[in-house]
Amino acid sequence: MLHDIAQPILERMRELEALDAGDRVDGTSYFERLRQIPPDTGRFLCLLASGAPPGRWLEIGTSAGYSALWLSLACRATGQTLTTVEVNPVKAAAARETFSRAGVNDVVGLIEGDARDVLPRLDRVGFCFLDSEKADYADLYELVVPNLVPGGLLVADNTTSHEGALAAFVARALSDDRGDALNVPLDRGVLVFRKDGR
Repeated sequence: MLHDIAQPILERMRELEALDAGDRVDGTSYFERLRQIPPDTGRFLCLLASGAPPGRWLEIGTSAGYSALWLSLACRATGQTLTTVEVNPVKAAAARETFSRAGVNDVVGLIEGDARDVLPRLDRVGFCFLDSEKADYADLYELVVPNLVPGGLLVADNTTSHEGALAAFVARALSDDRGDALNVPLDRGVLVFRKDGR
């Protein structure tokens, strides 16, 4: 799965990695930047998703589609599909271009809109990747967790790089009696929550 990435996916990944690196040094404003995950976090997501229980796969915060490309590899390996939600129309357009050029429209579907409006309609979630505005994490967490299947995973990015902003969210997840959580010190910090069987 990770050893033989299709050329169109690999090419688009490399383009987005270069754009993201440029955004971080050229003065692009915070809200206009891609702010995508590093490659090792992408690999980690791919591995976690591949072992998730049966259920819907979600991504909250698409940006230009980089993390969805990593998850598309797991989709192809497991016969799954991914629904990804992006509120910014400029980034949603970039994601559509990414998915078309990488040839993953068969396994990745984009919803353009506010995740808070979309999530209540999406039940039986086996895997969810959360990488949206940090101020929204707590609300989105509370919308997703009740809809996770037993053993379902919620993975949230930036728990180290945005430690102050996400401290309350991380504390909530680590103390949540609906499952188990671990804050993994990978790249910018990745919290993994697994819902228990109750």
